[in-house]
Amino acid sequence: MSKKTIILGIESSCDETAASILTENQHGIPTILSNIISSQVDVHKEFGGVVPELAARSHIEKIDWIVEKAIKDSGKKLEDIDAIASTAGPGLIVCLSVGLSFGKALALSLNKPFIAVNHLEGHALSPKLNSQLDYPYLLLLISGGHSQFLSVEGLGKYKRLGTTIDDALGEAFDKTAKILGIEFPGGPQIEILAKKGNPNKYELPKPIFNRGGCNLSFAGLKTAILKISKTLKTDQDKYNLAASFQKTIEEILNKKTKIAFEEFKKKNNTKTNHFVVAGGVAANKKIREILINLCKKENFKPIFPPKELCGDNAAMIAMVGLEKYKLNQFTKLDHPAIPRWPLDESAAFLKGAGVKF
Repeated sequence: MSKKTIILGIESSCDETAASILTENQHGIPTILSNIISSQVDVHKEFGGVVPELAARSHIEKIDWIVEKAIKDSGKKLEDIDAIASTAGPGLIVCLSVGLSFGKALALSLNKPFIAVNHLEGHALSPKLNSQLDYPYLLLLISGGHSQFLSVEGLGKYKRLGTTIDDALGEAFDKTAKILGIEFPGGPQIEILAKKGNPNKYELPKPIFNRGGCNLSFAGLKTAILKISKTLKTDQDKYNLAASFQKTIEEILNKKTKIAFEEFKKKNNTKTNHFVVAGGVAANKKIREILINLCKKENFKPIFPPKELCGDNAAMIAMVGLEKYKLNQFTKLDHPAIPRWPLDESAAFLKGAGVKF
């Protein structure tokens, strides 16, 4: 029986220090042997957001132990690893540099191939960790730093159909939570508060709702939340605003996703249209619900990674590493950390964003 490839993935792009050991079974399906994630919530809580220097220091303090635990929990030995894959971007450069440098040093010491991974590509391929998925498929990536629709045509082949022209959706959730006085990280708590409120209490703006294709905008919505928050008098008012915000996001995503479906079908002729939703905000139950319902109406098959793989994790980095390893797509050890690294490199950075409406 031939030995199956074993990949060590390392992730440190923001405020999670993570390591994972990944292999594949006899049918070639990826198998997670270990997936260790250390969050820094307590480090940044008092500041209401991530402090890059503190995040980097925490990565330095924990990464050796996290990688060691990932190897131990996998039941494998260090020498069993075939390649090391580390996130090289996008992200906070002081944080990226920790995991990237650690991965390079380990690869050099073991004389094993090194693979630099785009963090966004990890999210793009994360559904392959729990489902058999063929290219092409439509991806909605919604996280704290990114919101975009992409046509995923193959490993390293991505066509951006739409993106946010200002704030990412996860950022809008987190900032709304902060405005409402919810302790960091507050984004996930918005959905909980929304259940107690009246979603029709406040009429909130939906920026570029009727223009801009499937591009997104959330800055105006956030500004409206800030203005209304100054008038709130009771906890119920707060719940109502959270519910109105959640409902507005659902309406925006429903319409923009429908447009993205049309764009995807124009570019691809497939028997089954797959729609993948990945990133931290993909864990929001109500957003999942409205997107699943839309898929039923529009004849798309919805696919979500398990909730534990929606946020930043190293299993998705190892997944990309495994795919690249099979194609001998290795990286030189002088590969830099890249703070801004789009998946579709032919798509210009949005200025605020150079998008024609």
